[in-house]
Amino acid sequence: MESEILTSLGKLFRAVFRPGQKGAESQAVQELFRKKYKHFQELLESNSELLKIVSDMEFTLQGDRLFGMSYVRAQATRAVFHALRMAASFESLAGKPNPALRAKVEEIQARIKEAMESRKEVEAREHILGYEQVTREMVDAVGGKSANLGEVKNRVGLPVPRGFAITTSAFRFFYERTGLWEEIKRIKLGIIPEAQDSLEAASEEIQQAILSAAMPSELEREIEAAHERLAGECGLPPQDLRVALRSSALGEDSALSYAGQYLSVLNVPRQRLLTSYRYVLASLYTPRAISYRMLKGVVDEDMAMSVACLEMIDSVASGVMYSRHPFNASDDRVLVNAVWGLGPYAVDGVVTPDSVSVARETLALEDIRTAHKPVRLVCAPAGRLVEDPVPQDMQTRPCLNPAQIGVLAGYALRLERHYGTAQDIEWALTPQGALLVLQSRPLSLVAGVQGVPAGMPVIDGREALAQGGEVAQPGVGCGPAYIVAADDELGGFPEGGVLVAPHSSPKYMVVMQKAQAILADSGSITGHMASLAREFGVPTILGLGGATRSIQPGQVVTVDAYTGRVYAGAVEELLAFKSAKVTLMAGTPVHEVLERVARHIIPLRLTDPKSPEFRVRSCATLHDVMRLLHERSYGEMFTLSDMASGESGVAMRLRAQTGLDLHVIDLGGGVDPEAVARAGKGRALRPEDVISRPFNALLGGLVLDEAQLTTPRPVQIKGLLSVMGQQMLNNPGADGQRFGDRSYAIISDKYLNFSSRVGYHYGVLDCYCGRTVNKNYITFSFKGGAADDEKRARRARAIGLILEANGFSVDVVADRVVGRLQKRDTEETLKQLWLMGKLLQFTRQTDMFMVDEQSVQALAGCFLSGRYVLDGTCPLTEAKASPPGKGQDTPGASPH
Repeated sequence: MESEILTSLGKLFRAVFRPGQKGAESQAVQELFRKKYKHFQELLESNSELLKIVSDMEFTLQGDRLFGMSYVRAQATRAVFHALRMAASFESLAGKPNPALRAKVEEIQARIKEAMESRKEVEAREHILGYEQVTREMVDAVGGKSANLGEVKNRVGLPVPRGFAITTSAFRFFYERTGLWEEIKRIKLGIIPEAQDSLEAASEEIQQAILSAAMPSELEREIEAAHERLAGECGLPPQDLRVALRSSALGEDSALSYAGQYLSVLNVPRQRLLTSYRYVLASLYTPRAISYRMLKGVVDEDMAMSVACLEMIDSVASGVMYSRHPFNASDDRVLVNAVWGLGPYAVDGVVTPDSVSVARETLALEDIRTAHKPVRLVCAPAGRLVEDPVPQDMQTRPCLNPAQIGVLAGYALRLERHYGTAQDIEWALTPQGALLVLQSRPLSLVAGVQGVPAGMPVIDGREALAQGGEVAQPGVGCGPAYIVAADDELGGFPEGGVLVAPHSSPKYMVVMQKAQAILADSGSITGHMASLAREFGVPTILGLGGATRSIQPGQVVTVDAYTGRVYAGAVEELLAFKSAKVTLMAGTPVHEVLERVARHIIPLRLTDPKSPEFRVRSCATLHDVMRLLHERSYGEMFTLSDMASGESGVAMRLRAQTGLDLHVIDLGGGVDPEAVARAGKGRALRPEDVISRPFNALLGGLVLDEAQLTTPRPVQIKGLLSVMGQQMLNNPGADGQRFGDRSYAIISDKYLNFSSRVGYHYGVLDCYCGRTVNKNYITFSFKGGAADDEKRARRARAIGLILEANGFSVDVVADRVVGRLQKRDTEETLKQLWLMGKLLQFTRQTDMFMVDEQSVQALAGCFLSGRYVLDGTCPLTEAKASPPGKGQDTPGASPH
């Protein structure tokens, strides 16, 4: 907004210093004026940019926008840059250095940097740790999976595979020695969060860099030596020992599950040990892992990968169990799922598993469901994994006998008691008949769900396209079906679509924020994708059998993930039970960092220019610095104007019924010369003395008429109390002195820059109005208010509607609205300026009336109907008709 002033500088200087004009003969004075006015413009530009940053950060703090640490760093860096630029411009404008000002900005900058610093600390220097040394307190050294595995072994006393952890210290040692950190940072600069192609390209480049980097020889020797020791424990020569390398990243298997986001490599022979270790490290940067961290607000620089190296268990059967139901709070039974062979076919949803619920007190088996399991994943002798047909007589036979189920249920209850929270547990049955715990992590529970919601209708007369299966996440969703047969088809998934797939997969996480619902022919509520669906709150039904056949691509469907049914079309009776999307970023680590940083940028404490505390020493935030310098820069412009002028360029106070303490700086041709002479004798400026066409038009709307002076505004008690409460909470020291701040108009014959502060409202209008249509423009910005964030944002949207209806292009972020009108003829531009004067008066202190969403349309409708005075004829709490469209003639007096 204010940045457009520079585009008119040439016009201004030609107006001020045209040949033969009195007061322009002194070349030295002209040059000084040019330099100082340039600094003033730079200060205004940075003031405008800093306001944009503050508004954008306020909006982002609401938690509904995706962002990462790159956003936090970029906005903090830009904010500091513009604060320093304002400080430098003010020093140049004042003609003297201000060390205290520079020191204050640098002090705030240091606090911002401290707020962004990583909080992680490594607790172990060793690169290798045996599980007999590991407990859950060592999570920063070995990651969540290994920390929990050591805890289960050493403190719970349950059987786990033998093995060792390659620590996060080893990971950092590898990355630091090879310069990978710098390379990864460089590549990540090109990631656009919303663009899947950008993310995939960066992922591929980062993973290739990790796989091609030379591993330090000392780390290679340590890993190989630990493998040899494990082989000895297992009674095998090293060349015969096969291992599983399982990811154990920081944060994994914690409150955020990271379910299926990182790589585990199974059945690894010795000759592929180091290569497989690299692959696990590289999986930190798969597209879905990067996307998951961004969606969950995880600070990427705090991530590190430990790797669990475990003896490979050639499982007869394996699966997942929950120590209680994940979303039905009334069902506290243990849920055990099982498939033949290795676990990935259970957690990845390739095969629908057997399922049984176990009573917590008696361990009685209930709700036994034996699935058809045609295939299994098994270890091949060459160190690979292969899909193997299950013998015919085993395909419909339970994987576990009742005694084995009872043992597993006992494990689950012991783990829940030890950790004090519900657990999600992976297990394996060895060829020798032993049951081992492969991992245990907190179970992601959905709070407050007790089956079908009260009042939810029974849908009669509609055929279900699919039904049955298992509900992994309850809820209702509606949208066009998008059938996915391969991973590379996810890039085209539409916003608001319903994903339909042959089987569940954690890879679908990358579209969960867009998805209305997820359907899969096979899968289980104990799988990785089910955990992710609960984290992201996406209604999900698994094990439907033929959903990919019965639902057509693009067909609109309604998913009832309470009863397990899918209907054709939009079922309005069910859509009333749709839940709002879960808040995207609030409460995440990166959101917490933004909150810490924002405390040093956003709050405004310097509110009263008349207070003795309105000084550099009192600045606590960059917003304080901005407010202080913006106010003082206009004071410097008074001095500058007087210095640069003979008969033009005098600073004067306007005497008019505007409700503002309005001061005018004439750059030349904006004020009647006789009025300049009177002002030099201490007399105030009158509206009739103004000959600047744009300022004269603005005053036509800004000067209060009889109706505005005599009509009391209605009082909205609820809104008034809200505003008073907000002022007391946010500005306890303001003491009622906020209203009546000084406002400024910098004018010439064709130019106007108007800056108005009234109370907590801040409005700026910048305009050039001449004969050349292509040069004419108006920019208008409004921000702030004394009410809460929601009411201020509503008023901004109402102003946006008014501006749009009058042909402005509009941008609204939180409580800040910016409107732009360009390339209109002189008469239209002047007419719009008159209207802007009316709007400035109309919107003052209206935030207290914005008590609901109907107030937005009502306020805009009142103004656009020509009622520029808020009285009983404009009840803002009642719904109004939509505002008139663009191009409507504005009622009221002419601006001329």
